[in-house]
Amino acid sequence: MFIRCEQAELIKKLNIVTRAVPARTTMDVLTCVVIKTIGDTINMTANNMELGIETLVIGSVEEQGTVALNAKIFTDIIRKLTGSEVTIETDTSLNTTIKCGKSVFKIPGRETTDYPPLPEIQKKYNFTISQFVLKDLINRTIFSVSTNENVKVITGEYFEAGDGELKVTALDNHRIAIRKAQIPATEGNVNAIIPAKTLNEVSKILTGEIEDTVELTFGDRVLSFEFNDTLVVTRLIEGNYLDVNRMITGDYQTKITINRQELIDSLSASLPLIPDSDNTPVVFDITDGNLNIRVRTNLGSLSSDTPITKDGEDIKIGFNPNFLIDALKAIEDESIDMYFLHQRAPGFIKNEDGTYEYVVLPVNFVDN
Repeated sequence: MFIRCEQAELIKKLNIVTRAVPARTTMDVLTCVVIKTIGDTINMTANNMELGIETLVIGSVEEQGTVALNAKIFTDIIRKLTGSEVTIETDTSLNTTIKCGKSVFKIPGRETTDYPPLPEIQKKYNFTISQFVLKDLINRTIFSVSTNENVKVITGEYFEAGDGELKVTALDNHRIAIRKAQIPATEGNVNAIIPAKTLNEVSKILTGEIEDTVELTFGDRVLSFEFNDTLVVTRLIEGNYLDVNRMITGDYQTKITINRQELIDSLSASLPLIPDSDNTPVVFDITDGNLNIRVRTNLGSLSSDTPITKDGEDIKIGFNPNFLIDALKAIEDESIDMYFLHQRAPGFIKNEDGTYEYVVLPVNFVDN
């Protein structure tokens, strides 16, 4: 193999493909990236058996070939080069020479025969969505995904697509985040649990531009994202997602409208008084026209007032401030509506058009 590429192009594509290189693995070959030429094109691939990425590298092919190179060593070399054009050449033993400017590196390559290919997808359903919209959906929900590997189904996000709408749900034992967006209307529908690790990596690769698109293709147990000459393939999480509809109610006894940033500021002010290991909640004391937020720990106490518009009953209810702050930061509206049923029922933040809903479970408290 003999190829030529610009250093900046190689770094850009290595930053994408190495996201699928495992940090630890019992299969040594997976620590490599595969460089493969197909006609006039150059592809780089990495695969950790759960997530695989293939991307097109802009360059010229002078001699066909395929080689697997240690991802860390190869990436470190490319980053440290000081020229513009890079040549990569392998001999019959796959010994690889990398030249750029006055620098010449020689590293061993290896055969790719034992490198696992990306899974093939038998298409069941697919749709195209703006990269900006998908990235936004992920970033505004991913913080609610559980990290408890003992309950695998909630370590991913639940995608439901059909009838021109994509609904994304994330939850753990304390909160739920739901976001909706319009997609092109297509026949049929699909639901799947996508690993949060995959969505985090996809979000980092997406450009986030409104005019750029990404195509999602769902198979039986796999899903692909295709965009910008890059293919990301992930295995889906098998199992039944929790029935979120049973956890959410439209009933409420109290509704308040409040400035979102003022609420964030009041909640943030309480954090220095609550050690990381302390489960002390902030107490919401809701009365006509006012939300009093108070907290008392062995580090001190806080009481702050924020003006509100209230509809319904007065209520006192406790929350973990961090969970509320996460939800509030994921909302872009200047003012938000919060709904409460009673002291032991979840609190809801949602808008009238139903494009988002955040649910936070209350915390028991002793009011001093």
